[in-house]
Amino acid sequence: DRLFERLGRKYTEKEFDELCFDFGIELDEVTSENLLMRKEHGDKESTILDNEEVVYKIEVAANRYDMLCIEGLAYALNVFNGKTPVPPFHVVTGPSPIRLTASPEVQQIRPFVVA
Repeated sequence: DRLFERLGRKYTEKEFDELCFDFGIELDEVTSENLLMRKEHGDKESTILDNEEVVYKIEVAANRYDMLCIEGLAYALNVFNGKTPVPPFHVVTGPSPIRLTASPEVQQIRPFVVA
């Protein structure tokens, strides 16, 4: 499986579901393209065959575009698992800083804002 190769180990479906849950994403379904097609044609008892590529349907938050591809998902999970170091982030100041102003009414709902 291509995802597990990038993660450096094989997972059972339960283990991978737990990893996804711990990370904060949801594993919706484990299937294959052929299995989906067989089910569409009425074969309700089908299972994934050994020679089929497994398809993981994972629910990702809308603000995590980086996890919409196998490379981004594997990178994020490897950072989470400690197999890849956390990428460095640097504060950059430009010639004219941008100012964020939160009105007092917002502080009751959202006491902290970041820009």
